[in-house]
Amino acid sequence: MNIKRLLPIILFCIASLAARDIVYRVPIQGTIDLGLPPYIVRSIESAEADNAKAIIFDIDTFGGRVDAATQIKDAILDSKIPTVAFINRRAISAGALISMSCEFIYMTSGGTIGAATAVDMQGNKGSEKVISYMREEMASTAESRGRSTDIAKGMVDEELSFTHLVFDGDSIEVTDLEGRKEGKLITLTTVLALKYNIADGEQETFDDVLASMDLSGAEIKVARENWSENFVRFLTNPVVASLLMTFGFLGILFELQSPGWGVAGSIGLTCLLLSLGASYIAELATMTDLLIIAVGIALLLLEVLVIPGFGIAGISGILFILWGLYELLLPDVPVGKEVTSMALTGFTIGIFGGLIALILLFRLMIKTDFWQKLTSPEGQKEEKGYTTSIGLEEFVGKFGSADTDLHPAGWAMVENQRISVVCEGLFIDKGTEIEILTVDGNRVVVRPRSSTE
Repeated sequence: MNIKRLLPIILFCIASLAARDIVYRVPIQGTIDLGLPPYIVRSIESAEADNAKAIIFDIDTFGGRVDAATQIKDAILDSKIPTVAFINRRAISAGALISMSCEFIYMTSGGTIGAATAVDMQGNKGSEKVISYMREEMASTAESRGRSTDIAKGMVDEELSFTHLVFDGDSIEVTDLEGRKEGKLITLTTVLALKYNIADGEQETFDDVLASMDLSGAEIKVARENWSENFVRFLTNPVVASLLMTFGFLGILFELQSPGWGVAGSIGLTCLLLSLGASYIAELATMTDLLIIAVGIALLLLEVLVIPGFGIAGISGILFILWGLYELLLPDVPVGKEVTSMALTGFTIGIFGGLIALILLFRLMIKTDFWQKLTSPEGQKEEKGYTTSIGLEEFVGKFGSADTDLHPAGWAMVENQRISVVCEGLFIDKGTEIEILTVDGNRVVVRPRSSTE
């Protein structure tokens, strides 16, 4: 075939591909947790950057955290492009709030939406404060999308009841909705959701949803969680988060018992930074929480680096950190006594569990060769007898350098040997040349080396 005839066809195909509509498919399945909102926000931003025709959320969930669902709802309401909820079987509890925030809702046959009352981890109903918050969140979301606020409220609060609903100015008597009665929560099947204008259509597959929106030929981009979002979800897991906070706190606490700054403090600080960073990204940590913890850490550093011994600053720092870490376990939404009680119980278990684990880890660690090289000279053995001396008497009068800050105790290097020392008077900075004055048993006293020597 002549190339000149092929060229227009090739150009037409390229132009057709370039002009294809783009649709984003965003799965929301399983438990809704605090790691999910950053993923949803990124997906919406990517869809807006690509000028997508729509974002379709493929939903199948029994719910999860209210604060996470609220963040997702806010992101969807702020979207600049059409949003669609494809309820692929069920959107229960927090999933109902997310679905109601979308402009369009499509459901599979036999699907369900509703039962959005707030409960704790034991399945007990939340306090009136929590129910009131969730009830109005659902109502305001439904109102913003032109859906029935009475039904939205009935999904949250079983104490409400009604006999009629108003649609397009007409009052309709409701007889087939069990949740209209006091003492019953509203959960809608697909048929009832269509009848009462909660859902916009019944479609069995994702392709059917596209066809109903005249987007059958659109390019589908499936949003996936990236490694950083998965990492944040891992760090915000309640078990992992409590362990990070516990090891962080205990690491710094153990560091206070030794001179200078070492392995325990570095591990503790790293754990705290991971926990706080993940909590901030997931919007679990508020700026107030971070300030409380920052004050605690500052007080501890003041105690370690400036003030000798362990006193008011150190104790205050520990209390501030404990307070801040406890606040991190509470969601940034109204909660009842049962949630605060669970947070306190989990925090207490985490502290004691981490302490036991740290003790066991320490007992294993001190048996390693690495630990023997890291610490002072080898311990005494029974068969050699015991003595109060550690064999450093011949070091009297010798010179070395401070391996850590001496405030007043710390470590010094003398003839390539690292020994525990205490300074005679003023504090000595790391790297300062020192002279050994006396050795009394295991107490080695040093002073700065005279500049005239």
